[in-house]
Amino acid sequence: MTGAVVDTDAYGAALYLPLPGEDALRLDMLIGVQLDFIAPWARVPLSAPTPGGDAIRERRFVWISGTGELSRRYPQSALILPYDFRLAAAPLLAAGACYGTVLLFWPAGHDEHLPDEERERIEELAAEMAGVLHRAAEEGNPLRPLAATRVLPGPGGAPAPGGRSAPLAVAGFLERLPEGCCALGLDARITYISRRAAELLDHGVEELMGALPWEVLPWLDDPVYEDRYRAAVISRQATSFTALRPPDQWLTFQLYPDATGISVLISPAHVEEHPEQPGKPGSRPGEPTRVGSIYQLMHLAGALTKATGARQVMELAADHLMPAFGASGFALLIAEGGRMHQAGHRGFPDATLNLFDGTPVSGHAPVARALAQGTPVFLASPEERVRLFPASPPPDQIMHAWAFLPLIASGRPVGTCVLGYENTHPFPPEERAALTSVSGLLAQALDRAQLYEAKHRLAQSLQRSLLPQSLPPMAGRLDIAARYASATRGMDVGGDFYDLIRLDPVTAGAFIGDVQGHNVTAAALMGQVRTAVHAHASVGAPPDEVLTRANRLVTDLDPGLFTSCLYAHLDLSRHRALLASAGHPPPLLHIPGHGTRVLQVPPGLLLGIDSGARYEVAEVAVPAGSLLVLYTDGLVERPGEDIGLSVSALADRVSALADLERLDDIADALVRPAEDGGQRADDVALLLLRPC
Repeated sequence: MTGAVVDTDAYGAALYLPLPGEDALRLDMLIGVQLDFIAPWARVPLSAPTPGGDAIRERRFVWISGTGELSRRYPQSALILPYDFRLAAAPLLAAGACYGTVLLFWPAGHDEHLPDEERERIEELAAEMAGVLHRAAEEGNPLRPLAATRVLPGPGGAPAPGGRSAPLAVAGFLERLPEGCCALGLDARITYISRRAAELLDHGVEELMGALPWEVLPWLDDPVYEDRYRAAVISRQATSFTALRPPDQWLTFQLYPDATGISVLISPAHVEEHPEQPGKPGSRPGEPTRVGSIYQLMHLAGALTKATGARQVMELAADHLMPAFGASGFALLIAEGGRMHQAGHRGFPDATLNLFDGTPVSGHAPVARALAQGTPVFLASPEERVRLFPASPPPDQIMHAWAFLPLIASGRPVGTCVLGYENTHPFPPEERAALTSVSGLLAQALDRAQLYEAKHRLAQSLQRSLLPQSLPPMAGRLDIAARYASATRGMDVGGDFYDLIRLDPVTAGAFIGDVQGHNVTAAALMGQVRTAVHAHASVGAPPDEVLTRANRLVTDLDPGLFTSCLYAHLDLSRHRALLASAGHPPPLLHIPGHGTRVLQVPPGLLLGIDSGARYEVAEVAVPAGSLLVLYTDGLVERPGEDIGLSVSALADRVSALADLERLDDIADALVRPAEDGGQRADDVALLLLRPC
């Protein structure tokens, strides 16, 4: 990792490794960047829109040319680092597997367009890192991400010229300057300060050395000033601000960053009125929230708008609230049936959450008291817990401070949020106010997520009730596998359908279709079309006639929706198939030893456009052991991709899977949306037919 930073002239790098058993990445190693800056990225769901996530899901190089592009492509990530810098994300690929991703950071002065030679070097370095991870996995010792991120120092600067007297000469030079000056490390601690600077800050040199400025100087403890420091570190560009040192001394701070730290010039400023300055007395609270916490909460607010389940709300809240408030544990409890039930937790032993699980909502335990009274319960120490809740058993011996936040949406209790601290925690007024505000945000998100889950379950139940519960067996003649996979985004019912009709012992009719839209109207029309096609096919109508009659029905109904459909009449004794299509994606045919080809079926009009439409029939040979693949467009359509290329890619996947003995295994592999990070934008119906 350090070599990658040096070779590419980057100032920092981050290594992400997959979490075993989870669809998420963990920040395993960080160089040259303060961990607090990217704490919201410490654990990243694979499905989240981030540069590293895209690099892994799409197995491609990602380049971010600046803050504008970051805001446009990854708005939630831009909330974390709203500064100008350059970023590259490269997947770690070896032997067909992806072992993680590496991110590299450059200052704003770097070329916005990454030179080809730099990109090639980055990809070479990523390949070398992937090779190490691959060899470790092959030897049975796969590298797993640690529970805590390893933070390594960035490459150091060159030694000062001039021998041993150089440091003394530099110190003397600095002491003679009329301005004060100091140096900050990349962790923001003061590594050097001149006596003039200490005088201007009204503190002793010994007191300031090694300290964080905003901790030893309360008047600098404001998010605006910390934000200027972060901007200098991330963008590596000079910046400045003016602050009021009580009671009436204004000071200008000029920050000059590089790869090893920040040089700061401090000088008096002559300011008559600065009403907008955060440092002016009376304009700021005594203990403001750290700017990092502000960005964490902003990111959480944006991320929660997309949460579609209680578990996702829990994961997002834990990712952001634990680092923002320094908590060691987080749990989300849902109120159902008069009792508390855990939706998930992090940092707590399972035994602790078992004590909360099943707690009556009307009980006297702090987790229930907070919800019943609608006010947070803060327990700063074990002694305070015993004093306020003497009859309540201690949740565990690990956490010494607790915050129980009621989650109330539209006047209705929906759950409780629990934060635990391994040390005593005073919960100052500003933090209590911030946590109370966060509880309202979480309550609304949890309420929306529960409503979404309920509607999604109802929609899926309706969808599946309209599909065949089983397909007729044709033992010894035809092997069959069918799948329906709902979209992983959106909750409306879809219009995909399929069916198989056993016409006699040696013939069968198979069809698949897709009604336009995702709503109840589409589902109702889907049921009508499926019934019509089934009825006409059952009486022995040829494929073109089946579609012609179904088209008249849809046109007469005039639902304002169109339907694609493909019907196949299979003669299993002659190993032939007659195919007709109403604007449906072309079927695929795999013949062992001859690969997979796209069948050319004349694409007739969609059902419901023209009552007088006619459909042509194509005849193809389907030898014993071949595989006929019927599917809906959700399996091949991707935004911005050519549909022809997508169908060809599907044919390649079929060829790669066709040797599997069980059709069910092939079907499962085809509908699994691995390339899209576990996400599927549309429903998928799939019907696999293998003549014996």
